[in-house]
Amino acid sequence: MPWYQLPQLHMRRFGLALILPVVLGTIAFPMQLQSATAQTSGQQGRPLQIKSDIQEYDAKTQVVTARGNVQMVYPARQIQATAAQAQYFSKERRIDFSGNVYILQQGANSIRAEKVTYLIDEGRFVALPQNNRQVESIYLVNDANVNAPSAAPAPKTPPFKRSN
Repeated sequence: MPWYQLPQLHMRRFGLALILPVVLGTIAFPMQLQSATAQTSGQQGRPLQIKSDIQEYDAKTQVVTARGNVQMVYPARQIQATAAQAQYFSKERRIDFSGNVYILQQGANSIRAEKVTYLIDEGRFVALPQNNRQVESIYLVNDANVNAPSAAPAPKTPPFKRSN
């Protein structure tokens, strides 16, 4: 059955990539199997690609739900992510990842958590751990001033002593 004959409320795509162009101010959903690019005020959309085993689109709420081996690539912001599930909320312009989430940004900075929310307009991640666990983040810090002499010498700390 062709995709356009599926019910409008839910559209399932098995093993196919869904390309969501992100445009400042608006979101346009490609309702075709080929990739689409939206334009607003002369600005070209920036594709955000999500691959998964199953994807559903709810036209009423404009929410895309991807489940199973979710992989997201957002080249415009140098972000790659994997998770068990991802939900893209176009009205709120956010993506909620859940289930063993791993996000890599700029090929170096990373976050591991059970749940992560990515706020697109703010470029901000909010990560939550599993119960009794922690979130892990790794950031590359530019230490350009490591070899420069400091104004004051670092204070000397006594060696650590164990108490028995």
